[in-house]
Amino acid sequence: MSRKTGEVYVDTGAWIALAVTTDPLHARAVNTWARLERSGSRLATSVPVVMETFTFLERNTTRTVALRWKDSLANLRRLRVLECRRADLTASWRWFERRELHKLSSVDAVSFVLMTKASLREVFTFDHHFASAGFRIID
Repeated sequence: MSRKTGEVYVDTGAWIALAVTTDPLHARAVNTWARLERSGSRLATSVPVVMETFTFLERNTTRTVALRWKDSLANLRRLRVLECRRADLTASWRWFERRELHKLSSVDAVSFVLMTKASLREVFTFDHHFASAGFRIID
């Protein structure tokens, strides 16, 4: 992380890798999470990311795992959940015009809009689209 108190956006893939111990990226995610905690970084995510993560966990693990993950968010005092408004959805469509963002997800496009609005440049993710969009992936 570039600064001790920087705010880092957490994407769906990072949440999944943290929650699913059998995920191939779990160990990397745990190490990055530990560094974020040690550095005192504030965290941000978004309503669409929370919904996407919960849905993935509920469909690919168990409802108990998904609910436990959802409940764990309430214990993260340094986490800010960004809301998504209709204007953010409208603004997200412009990201699909960029050729280097082939197979971009709608949640990622909205994340780019929300991160830009919140002046967030760093992201905890395993998704290359964020780097292609100009954000700094922490690892």
